[in-house]
Amino acid sequence: MSEPGGLPPDGETYQDAFARIESAVEAGQTDLSALGFWRLLGRVKADPVLAEHWADQAGRIDRKAFEARVRRRLPVWFGNLVLLVEALFGAAAVVYGMRCDNPTVAGLAFVVAGVVWSVSVHDLAHWAVGRLAGIRFLAYYIGGPFPPRPGLKIDYASYLRTSPGARAWMHASGALATKIAPFVALGFCLAANGPAWAAWVLAGIGAFQVATDILFSRKSSDWKRVARERALVRVQAARRR
Repeated sequence: MSEPGGLPPDGETYQDAFARIESAVEAGQTDLSALGFWRLLGRVKADPVLAEHWADQAGRIDRKAFEARVRRRLPVWFGNLVLLVEALFGAAAVVYGMRCDNPTVAGLAFVVAGVVWSVSVHDLAHWAVGRLAGIRFLAYYIGGPFPPRPGLKIDYASYLRTSPGARAWMHASGALATKIAPFVALGFCLAANGPAWAAWVLAGIGAFQVATDILFSRKSSDWKRVARERALVRVQAARRR
């Protein structure tokens, strides 16, 4: 049976390449980059037919490598519940700040809300937008560069079956939610005539997050993934012409 889309760049058939990588993962190798998995998927994702054809095996490989590499995992529902409780705590802090007669305590409440929301809404936004697009998720885990932070692992089979435009919005949603969060708390602070220092702190947190996105996230993390998926949108549009 001939494979859709021809051969990968190195001449190895897709079937052989995926079989080789899966065998290596089952043997204990979890560095998918070194195995050429992501390079292979870069070609697969450019063609919707290929993406659909290899989605299940690619998802299985990615999941096996992830579960072998990350031992401490939490169910998605539990992670969402924890983050939702944190978001509600931030909302409670805002309500308290708006009703508190002590300006210092009120200012601290608004700042706490901005910080808590910045952390809690990131993965919740990824999950909500992803589920609307048809993307499933496997687990929560702690990872990333210092400082460690919660991560939400994508089910790659469902990811490949989703359009690159929808995938881009899923990646962008978390970054946008995190950047908006302190400004929402700032709005409540200003509406309640909160202390000026709290407003400046929240504005500073928001500005710092935007600056770090501009300087770093375009080369890694969410905005890099957004750019990657947007590039695939253009590639697929060009192929349809």
